[in-house]
Amino acid sequence: MKHRLFWSVVTACNLYGAALSAQQLSRKPYLPDHAAVMERYRKVQLLDSLTRRKVFRHNVEAGWLPGGEQFWYTVGNSKDTTKTYYLVQAATGRKKEIKDTAAQNRLIAAGTPSSQVAQRGPSRWQDFETDSVSPDKQWIARIINGNVYIQSTRDSALTRLTTNGADTARAARYEALAWSPDSKYVVGYLTRPVTDSAAYYVLTDVAGTTRGQLRSHPYKQPGDPFPAYQMYIFSIADKKVVRTDAEALDFFGPPVLHWRHKAPRYFLYEKVDRGHQRFRVIEVDALTGATRTVLDEQAPTFIYESHLYTHYLPETNEMLWTSEIDGWRHIYLVNTLTGAVKNQVTRGEWVVRGIDSVDTAKREVWFRAGGMEPGEDPYFIHYYRIGFDGQHLLKLTPAAGNHQVSFSPDRKYYIDKYSQVNVPPVNELRRTADAKLITIAERADVSAWRSTGVPFPVPFHAKGRDGQTDIWGIMCRPSDYDSTRRYPIIENIYAGPHDAFVPKSFMSYYTDMQRLADLGFVVVQIDGMGTANRSKAFHDVCWKNLSDAGFPDRIRWIKALAEKYPFADTTRVGLYGTSAGGQNALGGLLFHPEFYKAAVASCGCHDNRVDKQWWNEQWMGYPVGKHYEEQSNVTNAGKLKGDLLLMVGEADTNVPPESTYRVVNALIKSNKTFEFLPIPGMGHSDGGPYGRTKRNDFFVRHLLKATPPDRNNNE
Repeated sequence: MKHRLFWSVVTACNLYGAALSAQQLSRKPYLPDHAAVMERYRKVQLLDSLTRRKVFRHNVEAGWLPGGEQFWYTVGNSKDTTKTYYLVQAATGRKKEIKDTAAQNRLIAAGTPSSQVAQRGPSRWQDFETDSVSPDKQWIARIINGNVYIQSTRDSALTRLTTNGADTARAARYEALAWSPDSKYVVGYLTRPVTDSAAYYVLTDVAGTTRGQLRSHPYKQPGDPFPAYQMYIFSIADKKVVRTDAEALDFFGPPVLHWRHKAPRYFLYEKVDRGHQRFRVIEVDALTGATRTVLDEQAPTFIYESHLYTHYLPETNEMLWTSEIDGWRHIYLVNTLTGAVKNQVTRGEWVVRGIDSVDTAKREVWFRAGGMEPGEDPYFIHYYRIGFDGQHLLKLTPAAGNHQVSFSPDRKYYIDKYSQVNVPPVNELRRTADAKLITIAERADVSAWRSTGVPFPVPFHAKGRDGQTDIWGIMCRPSDYDSTRRYPIIENIYAGPHDAFVPKSFMSYYTDMQRLADLGFVVVQIDGMGTANRSKAFHDVCWKNLSDAGFPDRIRWIKALAEKYPFADTTRVGLYGTSAGGQNALGGLLFHPEFYKAAVASCGCHDNRVDKQWWNEQWMGYPVGKHYEEQSNVTNAGKLKGDLLLMVGEADTNVPPESTYRVVNALIKSNKTFEFLPIPGMGHSDGGPYGRTKRNDFFVRHLLKATPPDRNNNE
């Protein structure tokens, strides 16, 4: 795997062990006395008020006026809480301040916010319809008592088409009806229903009661059954019922149907096999029920279903399709009659991050991508336009940074907002035709923030476990750090494979990390191998291997960080996380205790057999194998070394609370020492304000070897 450098870093030391370099040894560990700790807590309490309203002119949310040649926006003022209104001529970038309140109100009433212009990608799954009117308005297809009927809109005559559907939710019944565009056929599904098992929790403190209350909700876990949908076709002319020869759909629901433009006797639908290793586009002959596979993608690891994009072009019998078949997520143009790839639209060692829109007339794709720009963080999102033939690539966002684009309603202009975690935002007005810069609408004013002395995060990258791939992250350090001391390191960890998580934009969500840093820590966040938005090989590390959590990369990264910044102490490393991050935080102590010494795990999905089906089967596979048990934090609880705080909300409906309680029980049976905080009434959370306070106190005690405030005595 080859990834581009942002700046050079010192090669990391050995993967395991916590040996200190000469630079680090020359610095004394930071071990504050009680008075210093109390002063740090006092300052952290003031941090929010100190930094509130300290960044101005950082955002342009354009309200476009009719005609698309003018827009208005507002910015906050640094001296008071008022807003300044501007009216902008899009073609020239000229702007004038609108001071009259009535004029401001007229702009608000007339303007269309550019945030409402964004287009949503097409859905692959169809919503159920029990009454469906034909396109020619002559018929209504209905499901009555589990069977399919056709009703004429002329005389309301009702014709029953099926008899094998049952009038009960527990037996096979017909569901989901969809018409052909010429009103000649209706497609329906004989469905074998499934009742999901329940997950339970107890509310222990309900106001006005003296008893705990049991709650439950349907919750599908890995391996649980899905409904099965057998496709049938109903011919209106002769009332004929045809069962297609397609296998039943037993994963997800009925799909969207894509009918041929010039021959509506045929349609396409998509099928993702359970286990996420096969994706097919299948053609159906509505006259005979015969099917054939047009496109068949199979993977030895996984296909990331929710990132799979398709766009059908029925007029030309084509489709746009994203795939990682060449090792990177790219766009392909496919002939839907033959299934042949006509050409690869995008290619290279970079990742298509999303499709914004498709211009069928101009045969262009508008998309977002990361990693195409040399010398930049590969997670930075840029916007592009390209022809279906892979030619005439146009970069819409030339500046270095992470971009967010909003288009005018006619897409003739756009606002490009870009920033980095340590580089304030710039808002540019550009012309869509050629990406020409018209004007810089706003540059963020951060002078008030800088005057507080609170630093911005520091981006950093180092080589991963293979010695070649760049691993990216950020560091937050104390506002008043002393470069002659060594500070404990705490990793904010979340290794869920569904995304990447290190902030890339200015003022994203790292303020909680800074609060913890100001208690006397170096706080980091890292995207190790197994997370998304890089190469397929980078992502595949997670496959049936969630316990890996990118730890070999994270450990090398932290050691490389300490080589560059010797005030980071690799002998005192902790980590904390929530949900999958809670699973990872405990996993650090179970699987890498030679490096991680303390962990706070909140609402962790500690056993992937207990957690939700859709997330865990995507990465751990189906059927549920022995690897689920072998990687469970419950199974491995007896390996615990170091200091541990577990937290869980008793009303968690995302990850069942028993996931944490099973760990607690396993730790008790292994005679392990740990701390446990169950929080009454709380859902899926990091513990809320009280839990975050307990987390901070925990690290102060165990990594700084100091005593937190005694709040019972108002300290």
